[in-house]
Amino acid sequence: MFKQVHRQMLRLRARLGSFWSIILGLIYLMIVFFVGISYYMGAEDWDFASSFYMVVITLSTVGFMEVNQLSEQGRIFTAFMIMGGVGGFVYIAGAFAQIIIDGRLQILWGKHKMMKEIGKLKDHFIICGHGRIGSIVVQEIMAEGHDVVVIEQTPELIDKMEQDGILCLEGDATSDEMLLNAGLLQAKSLISALTSEAANVYVTLTARQLNPDIIIVARAGDKSHISRLELAGADRVVLPHFIGGLRMAQNVLRPTVTNFLELAVRGGIDLQMEELEVTPTSELVEKDLIESKIRPRFNLIIIAIKKESGEMVFNPGPKEVINSRDTLLAVGKKSDLNDIKNIL
Repeated sequence: MFKQVHRQMLRLRARLGSFWSIILGLIYLMIVFFVGISYYMGAEDWDFASSFYMVVITLSTVGFMEVNQLSEQGRIFTAFMIMGGVGGFVYIAGAFAQIIIDGRLQILWGKHKMMKEIGKLKDHFIICGHGRIGSIVVQEIMAEGHDVVVIEQTPELIDKMEQDGILCLEGDATSDEMLLNAGLLQAKSLISALTSEAANVYVTLTARQLNPDIIIVARAGDKSHISRLELAGADRVVLPHFIGGLRMAQNVLRPTVTNFLELAVRGGIDLQMEELEVTPTSELVEKDLIESKIRPRFNLIIIAIKKESGEMVFNPGPKEVINSRDTLLAVGKKSDLNDIKNIL
């Protein structure tokens, strides 16, 4: 119960952003107002109108006389209420000044609109860093029709993304508040593509603590850092330089295979590889590949089956049984892959 309330509070704070401090100040003043009225009505035995008026002139510090004669305890209480009330007003004024100085109201309205759009997202992807690696990640994910939110510190990159219509937030991705603003609690996956190895570790650790169910993919610069990122909570760790070198070697050693894969991935031919998760209600459950008739019905090739336990069955035979929560790795036309999703 407490955990759910805490999550709701974090979600609300992320949605309100800079206005969170002002709302907290207003709630505090309302509490002071309620306590003051209750005290005067209970301890001083005043009627509601007199108590209400007394609290108003006290908190506003206008300097009017007391409504009725106060006891010694009442004067002490009033003194503390003045200090508490003035402190609340100063806090609200400071929060509002911070909004004007740091955010500039015009920019804030634009960010507020973007925050509303981000707040509506669910099962989206968060990309930390929009450099050489992050920009390619954003491009590929958006090309598949998925929603993306980018966290970036460089103002020039933020301006370019805004012009391109990409949802983005300017700030430090290692900040808890920034991750929550990006909709971490509702996101499907987070990709940490920052250039700093320490920052990727910190982002991974923070994201895993805030949302234990999210899928995290992190960038590493060296093989020795893989274990560190996995320990921090990354589901997968990618070495961009290693993958680039491997691809260059494959282009020399197996050019035909490499060209075929590149055409399939980039859309040069009407062929695509897809992961298809089998739900418990699917008609494919407890059927082998022959009984499922995937090949004749959808013209798809199943190259592997990933079991719920994590075991990978490569080149499955015709008698391989499809179980609930299995993931089918299929190759075929995009239209055929969309058709089979109707029975999954």
